[in-house]
Parts: sequence; C-alpha cells; structure tokens
Amino acid sequence: MSQEDKDFRSTLNLNPKQELAVQHLEGPMLVLAGAGSGKTRVVTCRIAHLLKLGVPANEILALTFTNKAAEEMRFRIKTLSSQFVLTSTFHALGAKILRESIHYLGYQNDFTIYDEKDSLQLLKQVLLFLGYKDDKGQLKSVRIEISNRKNALLKPKPISSAASLSIDILIEEAYGIYQEKLKEYQAVDFDDLLFLTVQLLRDFPHVLEQYQKKWFFILVDEYQDTNCSQYFITKLLTARHQNLFVVGDPDQSIYSWRGANLNNILEFEKDYENAQIITLEQNYRSTTNILNGANALIKYNTKRYEKKLWSDLGAGEKIGVYQARNESEETQFALEKLLELTRKENISLNECAIFYRTNAQSRSLEDCFLKYQVPYIIIGGISFYQRKEIKDILAFLRVATSQFDFLSFARTINLPKRGIGRVALNKWRELSEELKQPILSLCQELVEGKLPQCKLTKKQHQGLLNYLNIIDSLKDLCKKRASLKKIIETAIYQSQYKEMLKGDPETAQERLENLEALINKATEWGKEREKPLLLHFLQEISLKSSLDQSVERESVRFMTLHNGKGLEFRLVFIVGMEEGLFPHLNSKNEVDALEEERRLCYVGMTRAKEYLYLTSSSYRLIWGQSKTMIPSRFLGEIPSQYLLKFNSEEEEVMELKADPSSRGFSVGTFVFHKNFGKGRVQKAYETSLGMTYDVFFPDTNTTRSLIAKYAKLELIHS
Repeated sequence: MSQEDKDFRSTLNLNPKQELAVQHLEGPMLVLAGAGSGKTRVVTCRIAHLLKLGVPANEILALTFTNKAAEEMRFRIKTLSSQFVLTSTFHALGAKILRESIHYLGYQNDFTIYDEKDSLQLLKQVLLFLGYKDDKGQLKSVRIEISNRKNALLKPKPISSAASLSIDILIEEAYGIYQEKLKEYQAVDFDDLLFLTVQLLRDFPHVLEQYQKKWFFILVDEYQDTNCSQYFITKLLTARHQNLFVVGDPDQSIYSWRGANLNNILEFEKDYENAQIITLEQNYRSTTNILNGANALIKYNTKRYEKKLWSDLGAGEKIGVYQARNESEETQFALEKLLELTRKENISLNECAIFYRTNAQSRSLEDCFLKYQVPYIIIGGISFYQRKEIKDILAFLRVATSQFDFLSFARTINLPKRGIGRVALNKWRELSEELKQPILSLCQELVEGKLPQCKLTKKQHQGLLNYLNIIDSLKDLCKKRASLKKIIETAIYQSQYKEMLKGDPETAQERLENLEALINKATEWGKEREKPLLLHFLQEISLKSSLDQSVERESVRFMTLHNGKGLEFRLVFIVGMEEGLFPHLNSKNEVDALEEERRLCYVGMTRAKEYLYLTSSSYRLIWGQSKTMIPSRFLGEIPSQYLLKFNSEEEEVMELKADPSSRGFSVGTFVFHKNFGKGRVQKAYETSLGMTYDVFFPDTNTTRSLIAKYAKLELIHS
C-alpha cells in the first residue's frame, strides 16, 4: 500500500467494520447500521473510496430521503474528494429522469409539478364534475387514497357502467379522471415523480438501459424507509450491474404510516443474490447503560436482524425511571431534573430534549416551562396555544366574553360555513364602526331585520342565528359560573367542531387529542383557583401564547418521537410512558403496529448520549376525567440492572395477569388493580389477593387508603 493510500485511509478514520464496508467494490451489500454507528460516514467514505479508485464521479448515484441529508452528504463528499457526485432524494431523482424522458409517456418535458394545494384544487374540480358536493372531508379522503394507490404502483382501473355506487368506485372514477386532467394540463403531482418514473423504466427497456449505464454504483441511505415505488426504482436501476450499496436499520423503521415497507430491508438477501451483509454495532453516541437498555427492549421484536450495540464511552449513568402520581408531577420532575443536570454537568439547554408520543402532550410541558420561564422550542410542530383548533375554540370563548372582539368573531363565524364571505364581513365591520355598535349587537339587529341597508340571504340568516345561539349558550354558562370544562365542551359540541375535524382525516386524530388537552388544561386550572373565571383563563392563555420563544436563545427541545429521528442530545426525557399512550392505543391489537411502537421507543432511547429518563403517570386527565394509567410494557422490558428508580417507594411494581393462581405475588409486592391503580399485597390466597391501595383523589387533592380483602385475579388488569 502506497503512503498516499495510507494517508487517505488515515483521513477516513474508520473502525474495522466500517472499513470493510467502505472497501467493498462490486455486487450488492447491506450495511446494518445501528443507531449512532456512523452510517452517513460509511456512505460518504465509500463514495470517496470509489473516486480514489478511479470511478468517474458521474457514474455514482447516492439516494436519501431529505434535502437536508442530501446536502450534508454532498458537502462531506466534496470535502473528502473535491469532486461532485449526484446526491439526491428519490423525488428529485424522479423529477430529473422525467425531465429527460417523460415524452415517452406522452407528456412534454417542460411539465409542471403540482404542489399539494394545486393537486387538491384539481381533484375538487374532478369531484364536482362527477356530481359530488364540495365536501372537504371527502376531498381529503379521496386525495389520500389516490396517493396510496400511486405509492403502491396501482394504475386507475376501468369502471364498468353497471358498477354499484360506493366509495371505492368514487375513488377509482376520480383517480382516472384526475390522471387524465393532469396529463391534459401537462402536469404531474408529487406522487407522480415516483409513480411515473417506475412506469417509464418498466415500459421502455431502452430508457431503463440508458440510466443503468449512466449510474454504475448506486448507494441508498435509510433503506428501511423505502416504499414500494422507491424499492422498484432502486431494483430496476441496479438490475444490470447489481452494484447496490444500502445502509439502514430495521430497528429504526418508524414510518409505515408514510408507506415505508420494513420488508424491503428484511428481504434484501432474497432480492439480491450473493448479497453481503455487514453489521455496524459500535456506537459513538451513547454510554453503555443506555445502549444495554435499548438493546434489551428491541429484542422483544421478532421482525429484525440480530445485532447488539456497544460503546467504549463508559458505563455512564443508569436510565432514570420515574412514576408520578399525575401529569403535573411528572412534568415537574422533568423540569427539576433538567435544571439540576444542566447546572451540575454544565449541559446547554440546546442539548436537552423532551420526547412525547403525540403533539397534544406538549401542553402540560409548555405550561410548566412557561411558569418557571425556562425557554423551549417545539421542533417539527406548533406551540400548543398556536394550533389552529386551540385558537378556534378560544376565539369562540373570547366572543362570549367580549362582544367587541371582531377578530375572534371573524375567525369563528364560518365554523362551520354559514355563507358569510369576506365582502359581507367587511361591510358589517364598517357598519359596526360607523354606528359605534358592538359586532354582536349589530348581528342581532341583522337577524331581526332592523338594518335594511344589509339584507341577509336565507343561508346567512339561518347561519347567523345559529351562531348567536351558540354564543348566547356560552354567555349563559358564564353567568351561571359553570366550570371551564363545561364551557369549553359546550363550545366544541355546539359549534360541531369535532364533525369539522373529520373533514381532514390526516389530522383529525391529532387535533382531537389537542382539544382533549385543552379541556384537561381548563380542568386543572379551575381546580387551582378559588374563582376560576373564563375571562381570567383567557387572559392567562394570551400571556402564555405571546411569550417570546426565539430560537436564538438557548432552549430545551420539545418534539414527538417521530421528529427525533436522526438527532442526538446529552440529556433526553421520554414522557407519558403508559399503556394506551405509548404504546399508542391504535397499536393495541396489531402485532406489527406494536413492534413499530417498540422501534419508536428504541429510536427515542438511542437519541440520548449521557442521560436518559423515562417517566409515566399513575393518573392522567382524559377529556377532563382522571383515569388510572398502567405503566408502559416497554418499561418492564428493560432489565432492572440498567435502571435507577426515583420513586419514593423502591419496590418493583408488578403487572397482574388474569391467572387462576397468585404465585409470585408475595406480601409487600406492589401491583396494579384495574380500578384502584397501584396497591400493596397484604395476603396471598390460591385464587385471590388481599391488597391495600393508596388511592389519589384529584378532586380533593388527597390520598386515602382503601382495602380490598378478596380481589379476584380475573378482575385485576392484565
């Protein structure tokens, strides 16, 4: 080996497994790159190695999933080799191929790419042409189904004239016409960038051969995230030379809801004969205790390649586990522990992250951090009080407390649509200013026909009357000093807001969870004050939502676990680790879904470099009602030798099974009862247990001991 080669290899600074992958020359290879094992380094170093061997830069193609990742890879390659290699997302590659060759499919090469808004507008025209009313919910549902069909490479089917009317027929009809219209307008949508690329490469062998000869070495990062279209683009382009180098980790496959197919990476050896597999297990991010805990958790999954991450960064701190009585106590623990460690270990707030399963969970965190003026930012989401559904409902409440609030009136008057457009609103505003009359008072006179200069259509009259009835109901509840929970529930119910959310099936579940969090906030707020008035509640919310959250300041990162992929922090909290929340309720009866939830937990844990805390709550407010929560099964899947429990009671909490015997539940053991929550075994009989429960009552903020002498095991939560 020449001195130049030695110097080059020294520059790459690879471990033996990484070097083996980088030096691989021809044929298919799968690199199973565990979290923090340097997978991007391997991809870029392999490209630099190929260039060093004399492979022309224009014969190498690197594919990834985000523009940011592609730019980072491009920069690293340029730094190592001073050459330009095509590094691209799959969609950008599709756009490039179609720009050059789409004329074979009957399109012009200067086609337009429609964004989501353009696509929805065109589909709306298609549905109106088919005789369907302008229904936002139906529009979004059909759009999602068409997208799913394209990603699964399904072409529109011909419709029989005798076909019965159904949603499936509607989708097929709309799909066919939608594609015809796109072609007529010489346009493609975002899904077509992959869908039409596969069609082009499949149907025109000479075009496929042209691109196979163009790129002799193809590398794919994050292969576990590929969908059907991306899989076939890769397979078609590499069919001639088989020089495919993919890097990925089945244990970090968390995007099935986007169409990612885990089997693409698990069946790589079946798809590519003589494929070589290298496993990267040395982790450069986390300490040993964190990795051992994550390794133990993910072993409960069956659909995976076996690997065991290790680190030479030392044992480090054990994984902290804390079970709070309620959500507020859980959040308080996270804040106090975070402040303690940032001061003691000199950790920047920028190096701290709090992960949660759903966006709605940010509400209690935001309240707590705002209260103590600890700066935070929401990554990949919107601050709780700035979310549309929250602002909409709060706007209803503001109108009920101030008849002069035109902005809140304008925001809510067409929720749902009442036929009151911008022209009418501007006219009413001008008249209100001219007469020096509150907008609600003006609306009352409009309904009563006392303002002949402003005539209402029948739809406007009925809609405005309905709106005023909603506001009157809210005002009446305020006068009667009804609870904030009751007032907000009434606003949601009478405005038919839940029904409106169903019009966007992609976001409906998340927005419902946010409304639930608002009700929980109001419930908590009401209990903390002697005179919980709606006006004071709205005032406090306004002050919170206007707080400066500049990214320029050092700030703790709040984000969902999905948004944490690819990031790393010195200090990580995963909150809300309870059954039904994480793992999510939607995964309850599906093995594949549960395994993906476990992978999501694994991803969250492996973001932590030095400190990791997993927290749960015994009781949580759900739609304003306190519910007993069971700790996540994931907590029980991590061996105790890697955990440090921060609860006042050191005893392990056991989960009772619906088993006819009480073996294993000795006196003094902590267990969970489906009604009473955590309890301590006092006596153990053959088929029943005698237990004492310390039950927390949120309404009175007290804890009382209850005794259940003969609790049958079949009545105990399993």
